[in-house]
Amino acid sequence: MRRTSLLLLTCALLLHPAENSARPGLVERIKVHGVSLEGNLSGDAADRDVSVYLPHSYATAKKKRYPVLYLLHGFTDSDEKWFGHNGVKHWMHLPTVLDKAMAAGAAEMIVVQPNAYTRFEGSFYSNSVTTGNWEDFIARDLVAYIDQHYRTLPALESRGLAGHSMGGYGTIRIGMKHPDVFSSIYALAPCCLAAADPRSSRPGAEKSESFTTIEEFKKSDFFTKANFALAAAWSPNPKKPPFFLDLPTKGGQGQTSVAGRWSANAPLAMLDQYIGNLKKLKGIALDVGDKDGLSTGVKDLSAALTLYGIEHFFEIYPGDHINKIGDRIELKVMPFFSQRLKAAKK
Repeated sequence: MRRTSLLLLTCALLLHPAENSARPGLVERIKVHGVSLEGNLSGDAADRDVSVYLPHSYATAKKKRYPVLYLLHGFTDSDEKWFGHNGVKHWMHLPTVLDKAMAAGAAEMIVVQPNAYTRFEGSFYSNSVTTGNWEDFIARDLVAYIDQHYRTLPALESRGLAGHSMGGYGTIRIGMKHPDVFSSIYALAPCCLAAADPRSSRPGAEKSESFTTIEEFKKSDFFTKANFALAAAWSPNPKKPPFFLDLPTKGGQGQTSVAGRWSANAPLAMLDQYIGNLKKLKGIALDVGDKDGLSTGVKDLSAALTLYGIEHFFEIYPGDHINKIGDRIELKVMPFFSQRLKAAKK
């Protein structure tokens, strides 16, 4: 009889999920001043838009404090696109994904996404005089602001970092350097993991070398833009206006000196220096779609972590670079951080 009653109760909850139904969180879009971004040669604003998702209970549980997940978007993307601000339609609507995840049992947490869309359409979350010190902005300025202005649990064990594509790269880069700030990381289809090859030209190199105005850049294709953005992040040159960067090619041929600077920013080249830091992290996760051209690099990163005996989650799933990211955040990323980020005591 007791088993029958339990079964009926379970069915009732499934049919009428009162507590577990998707209760929408509150979304705020704020400005955060980045001391680390001041004086960048690109002329991008040091006051950055930042989208903040607050779980449903935040408005009523006035004394409750929450863990925080910092979620970094990819190249050419923005928080405006991911959050659907100003009616923007995109392949991702993050608030809906987070509502569904928490309705399904993920822990309540604050989710923060800064707008890293720059003059070159992406910062690559790196420190550069050209684009500004984005790594420092994320790990220092942004975290400090959020802890000061929201009811967070302002401690390492309650703070996570995740990101997609360029944001996945930023997650690995920042995570391995700042285990004193973020306790767990999850990189979705991270880009730019391998060192640059100075012997080969890059897609868009020939077009890149001919540009003299930012208008030409804006009209160019994805790979040409990426070439510029990476150069702005990894090979800045304060004496070379109007773009203030050194491209990795000249006459279509790879430049060894520039390639060396790019390689110094590749996680697969950097990893050996940060093994101790990586071992301090409470959780590391990587995933990538089986039809994603970035899958080889992600496999290599997983293999490198395995070589050093660093425990991590790694999965190749059926999908391309973007078509399953919403599902991955809902079904994988949020449960991952629910298990690893320390919540407030009840």
